[in-house]
Amino acid sequence: MKYLKVIWVHSFPNDPIELFMELDEQEMEMRKVHVYRDGRRQRADRELEDEHTWLAYCPTPPIEEINSDPQFLASWITDKEFELEWDRTPR
Repeated sequence: MKYLKVIWVHSFPNDPIELFMELDEQEMEMRKVHVYRDGRRQRADRELEDEHTWLAYCPTPPIEEINSDPQFLASWITDKEFELEWDRTPR
């Protein structure tokens, strides 16, 4: 597994500003956390999705491609960093 954090710089009030993803070998999302500007958090996995947070149906683009868009700042994180965000997000 690989773990990705993406900061999304925007002014849309209903969209997340931080995204945390657990990716499998094919770059498919296994679990995801969204953090919103107002502090709200949502998460999704293969068993349960939240109202506005669900897993993508296609592979995650390479980190270089994500970072080529100036509104995104993606970086690899550790499994422990991901688990901390996952555990902080209520079901």
